[in-house]
Amino acid sequence: MDIMKYICHRKPERSFFIKNHQFPVCARCTGFYTGLAVYLIFNFFYPHNYNLNMLIISIILMIPAGVDGFTQYFGLRESTNKLRFITGFIGGIGLIIFMKTIIRGIIYVL
Repeated sequence: MDIMKYICHRKPERSFFIKNHQFPVCARCTGFYTGLAVYLIFNFFYPHNYNLNMLIISIILMIPAGVDGFTQYFGLRESTNKLRFITGFIGGIGLIIFMKTIIRGIIYVL
């Protein structure tokens, strides 16, 4: 799990545990990766077009994770692992839509 330190802070107080074993990533990153995987599976069965509207939707979906992270970082409030996971999950869906839209746009231009 040493390699995981390069992609996540892995703070114990911000991570999930199962039987006293810490997840390899924090609650928000767990949500991001779960949302990303769920969306890819969903999109396999229900594909759709990636256009400017999807790009806007993806940005909107990433806003809650950003707000949660920044308000916690600046000490305005303390987030919970449940909220971190939920905002990460929504943000993960937004991130994969954003990436797919941008990549398909680049491929279309080429």
